[in-house]
Amino acid sequence: MIRNLIKLLVCVGLVSGLWQAPVAFAEPTIGVSAQAAVLMEQSTGRILYGKNEHEPMRIASITKIMTAILAIESGKLNETVTVSDQAFGTEGSSLYLQAGEKVRLEDLVYGLMMRSGNDAAVAIAEHVGGSLDGFVLLMNQKAEEIGMDHTLFENPHGLDDHENHRSSAYDMALLTQYAMMNDTFKTISGTSDYRTKEGQIRVFHNKNKLLTQLYKYSTGGKTGYTKLAHRTLVSTATKDELDLIVVTLDASSDWNDHMSLFNWAFDQVKLEEVVQEGFVGQVKDEYYKGRVYSKQSYFYPIQKTEWNKLTQEVTLLTPPIENERAQDPVGKLTIKMDKDIIASIPLYYDPPTEEEKRSFWQRLFGVISVVVGVSPHD
Repeated sequence: MIRNLIKLLVCVGLVSGLWQAPVAFAEPTIGVSAQAAVLMEQSTGRILYGKNEHEPMRIASITKIMTAILAIESGKLNETVTVSDQAFGTEGSSLYLQAGEKVRLEDLVYGLMMRSGNDAAVAIAEHVGGSLDGFVLLMNQKAEEIGMDHTLFENPHGLDDHENHRSSAYDMALLTQYAMMNDTFKTISGTSDYRTKEGQIRVFHNKNKLLTQLYKYSTGGKTGYTKLAHRTLVSTATKDELDLIVVTLDASSDWNDHMSLFNWAFDQVKLEEVVQEGFVGQVKDEYYKGRVYSKQSYFYPIQKTEWNKLTQEVTLLTPPIENERAQDPVGKLTIKMDKDIIASIPLYYDPPTEEEKRSFWQRLFGVISVVVGVSPHD
């Protein structure tokens, strides 16, 4: 009876781990030269600006972001790669590898990202995937895993030799968001100058002018160009703990596009702590009051005009009567921007002592007695 009564008094909800959803943003009125572009906040994936961002297009050498992260995740960076005739004969931008030359995989990845070596891309693909076809299979499997729904990879370098090799600005931002969570990728992407460690000594200078010359907040990225794709660019930047990703496809003025979008976001957007780690104050239920807490803080990118649009809603499960386990969630804190849910954070319960439990049940039984008209002494 008591358990059924509590079910009526307490909201019941489904509880899971931290969940977040994309929310529309008041986009900047900034003109960009790109045919497709996206500006993403890195930690949450919130899109701050988009232009044809889901349109599949040719992407040129920004393809190599996928090639690089697969090489890094393979765990083979310290292995030695023997350059094949096929890698040696790859057209376009090159590290000038020689057939039969032996090169550390790590050095190839640096050359891939910094100098956009197509010969390095083929050598990496053959070593990591066993063959070009095997590596392309890995590329598309990873794309599906990340959620790149408008992407098909057909080669490891982005040359125009495959008609259907395409992705979208949004998908490439997703890939970059994923890759930037890897410390090794982050280091390679943000390196301006590099000297190979073994074999023939080569010195690489990064082609990304945002990183090396133009933009002091730049943290890395990847350039791209082919005759059919035109100029493509992925870049990352950080200022005041706000990490941003910009992708442009087919852009005649990509350096300026990226700097304009970064500058707008750094001026208008702040990463705000919308949930603090610790006890949640807005719980009214007597069983939970003062005992429900979040194990984490949660930050979200908010434009200056949006703060008053945020609301929070607590949903709690039926209180556990026996065998309370502090490691199990008892509810969730839902954060909304207007009517859109931006995150759902699990809440946990700090159980009372035995003395506090007895006091609670005495008070609750007194309430039930009044409601049904029964004397505690009857």
